Amino acid sequence: MLIPEPVQKLIDGFSRLPGVGPKTASRLTFYLLRGSEDLADDLSEALSSLKENTGFCEQCFNITTADRKLCEICTHPERDQEIICVVEEPLDVIALERTGGFHGLYHVLDGVLSPIEGVSPDDLKIKELIDRIKGSEIKEIILATNPSMEGDATAMFIRPQLESEGVQVTRLARGLPVGGDLEYADQNTLLRALAGRQNMG
Repeated sequence: MLIPEPVQKLIDGFSRLPGVGPKTASRLTFYLLRGSEDLADDLSEALSSLKENTGFCEQCFNITTADRKLCEICTHPERDQEIICVVEEPLDVIALERTGGFHGLYHVLDGVLSPIEGVSPDDLKIKELIDRIKGSEIKEIILATNPSMEGDATAMFIRPQLESEGVQVTRLARGLPVGGDLEYADQNTLLRALAGRQNMG
């Protein structure tokens, strides 16, 4: 079956997105084709303004609007200026902010070390992090990279550089999820839960 070129181009475009396969791309395309013109127009406008109206904070490298040098978190007067949480991507900032439990600042690395994919320390915002804490009032850095091989390697690479600047370096705790059963937990999760056990009370 021959598919008209505009339809095929949109299917191909959706297929390039992470987690979207050919079937999902086709479904999305045909949904838009059958849907109202308003839906397609709104989506088109949102996509075209995404790059134009979005930028990155010059201090923490989180996303912000294009007309701002610093993001809302960095300029918020009630944020704790003595603690920085280091994350891999802006999505991690959103996840932590949703918890409502962290009130410090952030630093987005823009990825993790990955020799296989050719990502070296120079490709990440590590130097900017070290420069940021020099001569500042920062007392603690939380390394909140993902608990993966690359995330752990990145945290281990950064830690000695931060400690040489005289700040306390901590790592997010790991262990069993709330509501989880021991019998379903994998060995590494159980080992980390045992190693990170805490006093009761």
